[in-house]
Parts: sequence; structure tokens; C-alpha cells
Amino acid sequence: MNPAARENFRQQAGWCERLGSPFTARLCRLLHDGLDEHSVFGERLLNWPGPPEADAIALRACAAFAFLARQGEPNLVKLYPPNPPADESALERGIAQAIRDFDAELTAFLDSAPQTNEVGRSAILLPGYLEIAARVGLPLSIREIGASAGLNLWFDQYYYAYGDSNWGSAKASVRMACEWRGGPPPPSGALQIADRRGCDLAPIDPSNERSRNRMLSYVWADQNERLARAEAAMRLAAMRPDRVEAIDAALFVAREFAALSPGQALTLTHTIFWQYLSDATKTALRATIAEAAGRAMPESPLAWLRLEAESEEKRGAVLRLSIWPHGPIDAKLAVASFHGAWFEWQGVG
Repeated sequence: MNPAARENFRQQAGWCERLGSPFTARLCRLLHDGLDEHSVFGERLLNWPGPPEADAIALRACAAFAFLARQGEPNLVKLYPPNPPADESALERGIAQAIRDFDAELTAFLDSAPQTNEVGRSAILLPGYLEIAARVGLPLSIREIGASAGLNLWFDQYYYAYGDSNWGSAKASVRMACEWRGGPPPPSGALQIADRRGCDLAPIDPSNERSRNRMLSYVWADQNERLARAEAAMRLAAMRPDRVEAIDAALFVAREFAALSPGQALTLTHTIFWQYLSDATKTALRATIAEAAGRAMPESPLAWLRLEAESEEKRGAVLRLSIWPHGPIDAKLAVASFHGAWFEWQGVG
């Protein structure tokens, strides 16, 4: 048994409490206390072969139950929001029954890393993109790895409120508010996008109901604002003809970085994705980025914008930016909420 596996459920319960999801926190605690090896589902989780925290096994498990509920499993539907909170014993019985009845389905759901595709992270990425545009003075050619349904690729189609400041069209159907902390005023100015592409090993098709339900199952069931925002972004994505490409991130970046086009800034981006990659993939990506950075010119710059968890930062995720050959710049731009609720700007310095 992996001793860190059960502990991940306790840790995730704490994060859910702090991030405003008491229902998911309850579910994590219930699984922490009650999981055993009598099911394939429990056996796999408790003997997880990799690092449970980095692989987010508690989030995978919670999403598996949420998916069954979204698909209409009646014994779970009545336990899930927006229904009134069930008492502890009813929730425990319902989860135990689901494991008995849907052991194979729940176990199969664990195969994929979480694909929250949290569209609120666009509110964190936007100031980074504006920083790149201001420094290079060129349109951005955006490449996102781990793009899921591609919701954050279309960040410029959304409306953002940063306190009293705003960015984007007030008519946008996807709207988000982000508390701005510290640093200069919130972002302003125009932004040109030359093109955009995304990849994922298992892309979410926003036009497919089962795929939508799978992605939405990673959004915590008692967070109505996040769910409504994700659903609105999915409706927009479903109307677009382009889809996220099914390809390994290292292969995608190697192909896309083979040539840097004059007159645009090739920009690699990812959000809460790096932790799920193998060491070999990380090494390959770093090598490709370093090689392309060596070819970057003022007329064909390269940027790397990423929002990821860092072990030394306990408040939230870290937004980092590297640009070549402008500087080169390698800066911790901000600390931010994992779901886009707040943003503490630090800037390039």
C-alpha cells in the first residue's frame, strides 16, 4: 500500500475547504476514512504507483463520482448539489453503493489526469499575455499544451472585471471577476492574436455531451459560479470548427517550434499541467524550448507563459514568464488563485 495515497485525500479536503467547496471536502474525508481494498477502485487508489499528490488521485476519485451523478445515476444524483446536503451516513452509504455497482466504471475514470480546463485561469493569463505584447510589439501565436477542451485558448473572447477596471467586450457571454492585489493597475490595451492551437493526449470535445460531462465533473459540484462559467465557455467552444489536437505535448511543441515566423511572437502556455508530465516529457520540452530560444530574434521572439503549482508557494499557483531574446526575461509575474478568484501582481521587476 502507498502510504501517501490515503493522505492525499486528507490534504485535498483541506484545499477544498479553503477554496470554498465544503461538499468536495466532505467527500474527500469520507474516502480518506472509508476506502479499502475490497473493490478494484479502492485497491488501485490505495496502491497508486506514482506520487499521489502530483497525480491528484483525490481529484480523480471525486470526479469519477461526479461524472456518474452528471450521467444521471439516481442514487448519486439525489446526494449531489443542487440538492440539499445529505447527512454523513446517507452520503457514506451512497458512495459505498456506487463503488459496488460501478466499480469498473469508477476505476477506468482514474486513468486520466484531471481536466478541469478552469476557464477562470484566463483571468490570470491575460495580464501575462498583455505583458508579452507590450514588450515585443507583435501579434501572439499561441500554443497551449494540456489544453483539454481549449477553453483558455479563447481568453480574448471573454469579459474580465478586475475591481473597478475591466477588459474585453461587455457583451461577452463568458464573464469573470478577479480580485486584483498589489502591483500596477489592472491590464489594459489591445491584444492581437495571429493564431492559436492546442494539444492534449485526451482532448475534450465540447460538442459531445459525454465529453462535456466528463470535463464538468472535475469542477466541484457545489461551486455554481464556476460551473456556469465553464458551461458558457463550452457552448462557445462547441460553435467553433477547430478542436484541440490529440498528440503528446513534447511532439506537439517540437513540431510547432521547428520554425519561428517573423512578425509574431510564438507563445507556449499551460496551466496546472506540468505536474502530470513524465520526467522524460519534461526533459524533452525543456530541450525544445532551449533550442528554439537560441534561434529567437527581435522580429521572431519566443515566450513561455505558465501558471503552475510550486512547492515553496503555499498561497496559490505561480504565473511565470520567459521571453527570448528580449532580456532574456525570466520572471515570477504573480501569485494567483488556482481558479482565478484573485491575482497578486509582482511584475518583471
